[in-house]
Amino acid sequence: MTLHTDALVIGAGPAGLMASEALLQAGCRVVLAEHKPSVARKLLMAGKSGLNITKDEPFEAFLSHYGTAAPHLRPYLEALPPAAVTAWAEALGQETFTGSTGRVFPKAMKASPLLRAWLARLDGMDAGGMDTGGMGADGGSGEDSKTEGRNAEERAIDRRTRWRWTGWNGPAATFDIPQGTAQVIAKTTVLALGGASWARLGSDGDWAHILEADGIATTPFAPSNAGLLKAWSDHMQPHFGAPLKGIGLSAGALTSRGEAVISARGLEGGGLYPLTPAIREGHPLFIDLAPDLPEDTLAARLKRRRSRESLSNHLRKAAGLSAATRALLLECARPLPNDAASLARQIKRLEVSHDGLRPLDEAISTAGGLPFSELDDRLMLRARPGTYCAGEMLDWEAPTGGYLLTASLATGLAAGRNAAAWAKVQPASSSL
Repeated sequence: MTLHTDALVIGAGPAGLMASEALLQAGCRVVLAEHKPSVARKLLMAGKSGLNITKDEPFEAFLSHYGTAAPHLRPYLEALPPAAVTAWAEALGQETFTGSTGRVFPKAMKASPLLRAWLARLDGMDAGGMDTGGMGADGGSGEDSKTEGRNAEERAIDRRTRWRWTGWNGPAATFDIPQGTAQVIAKTTVLALGGASWARLGSDGDWAHILEADGIATTPFAPSNAGLLKAWSDHMQPHFGAPLKGIGLSAGALTSRGEAVISARGLEGGGLYPLTPAIREGHPLFIDLAPDLPEDTLAARLKRRRSRESLSNHLRKAAGLSAATRALLLECARPLPNDAASLARQIKRLEVSHDGLRPLDEAISTAGGLPFSELDDRLMLRARPGTYCAGEMLDWEAPTGGYLLTASLATGLAAGRNAAAWAKVQPASSSL
């Protein structure tokens, strides 16, 4: 099977879908290839716990969360800032709300309604980028578009699932498909292949070997937004699943304020995840169990212990420590100091030893991938003109809280728009 099209998008996560929409809006016909049986599986999984689409905060503060990648991502995030992501979701009929921390969610909280509406809009576009009122998708399954709504011949987008990209054969992108093999010859291509975590949802990172074989450098993948492995003593077993609320965390130069959860295998949670880059570099983890109390105030409170009061009860009343935080203190700092000043220092800066980050495939996202040095400022591969890259396959990382999805959408939009501009100036017989 050989298909000819204006544009090929490989990977149907948020970045690939956004790139497809930009190409459709520019009047390109698109083949969208996904190696899983349905699209956007990782997005749907993220939405099960409440789909956090972006963060409502000043742009420079928002940008700072991307660390060393911020200068590279700035132009794409300026073109699709947080307010624009919120407007995009609402244009899909998904009313949003902003939580107390600035995180923005669809009121439905799930990803499936947004994805259904998005696929319906894509399937309803004609080759001129206009919405023709197509019937849309079948509930977000992402099955081959020929089975849904209008006939494939009437659609500007041809969605192909269970198509695994295997590389290039001259001008053609090659695929393993259920029927055997296929190739696509396109004027332009967008790669939106994801990172290397949650392989069962589609992000397995195998694409890195294909690019390396083509002489394109990649950076080794590493876990990001990952929990910690720690072997607990039996003393901690009653607290598995218990939250550590309102704690302060730090590692190296990074700090965080939030919540973590004690699990049978260690620690996890949103308060911990922003510290992953520093922990990955070997910096120790410190937890402030009473971040709202200055150390001297805490020491003064601890000094006023009644003669018959148990230590556990004293820590609960004087320092406001829950049963879980008291257990963690004893686990990591036993025997506790006798004097109040030393005990206060221990509570304010508890070092938590651990066995490293969770395995790569258990991380929410990954660092590493395709370095920006392999791309020009249009997100085009320097080694392969006409091929653009977007999303988590790029070498950037950001904490949870809407930053991951926003940058994936923003780079997808930029790659799609730039790919469309490339396709417009190629002759009809042009290939990749």
